Amino acid sequence: MEERHLTTVAINLQDSTFAAAVLQSLPIGVISYNKELKILNANSAASALIDVREQADVTLSAGINEKIWGDWHQILLNVVATGKICKFDNVGYSANGNNLSLQITLVPMYNGNGGRQIAGGIMLLENVTGIATIAKQQAHTERLAVLGKLASKVAHELNNPIDGIMRYINLAKRTIISDRDHTKPLEYLEYATGGLKRMVQIITELLEFSRSRHSPSEDTSLDKIIEDAVKFIEPKARAAAVEIDRQCHKTLPKTKNSNLFQVFCNLLKNAIEAMPDGGKVTITCDISSDNIASIKFRDTGQGFEPQNSEAIFEPFFTTKTGGKGTGLGLAICRDILEKYGGKITAENAPDKGSIFTVYLPLKE
Repeated sequence: MEERHLTTVAINLQDSTFAAAVLQSLPIGVISYNKELKILNANSAASALIDVREQADVTLSAGINEKIWGDWHQILLNVVATGKICKFDNVGYSANGNNLSLQITLVPMYNGNGGRQIAGGIMLLENVTGIATIAKQQAHTERLAVLGKLASKVAHELNNPIDGIMRYINLAKRTIISDRDHTKPLEYLEYATGGLKRMVQIITELLEFSRSRHSPSEDTSLDKIIEDAVKFIEPKARAAAVEIDRQCHKTLPKTKNSNLFQVFCNLLKNAIEAMPDGGKVTITCDISSDNIASIKFRDTGQGFEPQNSEAIFEPFFTTKTGGKGTGLGLAICRDILEKYGGKITAENAPDKGSIFTVYLPLKE
């Protein structure tokens, strides 16, 4: 048997030729920049993915919407100032005919000779377009699997009100037959009606969530959709002593109305239910220069636990007690907005309450 001898090769990493060769051979994009965000170097993989400019912040903002992902200038400066690593998944990039999903990682760059002084930053870019597509398909499959697994739970949820409805109807019939009390049958039938409404709510929201696409509809101005949602929900708001302040004063562009009305109604309904003692919902609208609408729904309720800012959009997750929620409303909102290429975020207001923000790309 031939004996193989392993040898150790010492490589001088300070060799600029070797370092450059390694940089150019990496399968992911690498861009280095100084403290003033001026780009020092970029490998060929980075140049193939994005349009590399003189400044790192300009390079990112040229193809990535800052209304959705934030101020790249400030984000890059924070990395250089604090040394913290920032990672962004599935970032939509569009420039020079490219429409990609990128994973962007920003890390601090330290000076040589083992020093810990930050000299700038490094931007790592990975094309995850194919992975993102697979992830969406997998998410859809998982969503259907969740629906299947929770079928028994939904059946249980429906069985409870059905049992109550039958019980109260039987009580009403017996009371009417015995002619003992004419007020009790009405009370029993009110309870039965409440159970039916609960069933309708569960079935309607489950069907909406299980839909794979929304049906097309005519273009409608965004302010008109918001106005219609406010008018629809106003009776519920008045009954709960909640004021709705709509501050969208300018005429907003048109968009497909399909399901957006439902999104706004769901957000208003959730805001009202978050203020059992009354309060105020403020709706504000803004359109960025690159035609991204941001609609904020701010309430004066108690807010939510910060760790639940993402979980509240998951199916069947609810913070409501007493069987008041199915946990599908916000999941439906996110599902609808993703079909538009938009997104929804949740945060606690600085003083009191919560803010839900809808980001919606509009047609040119």
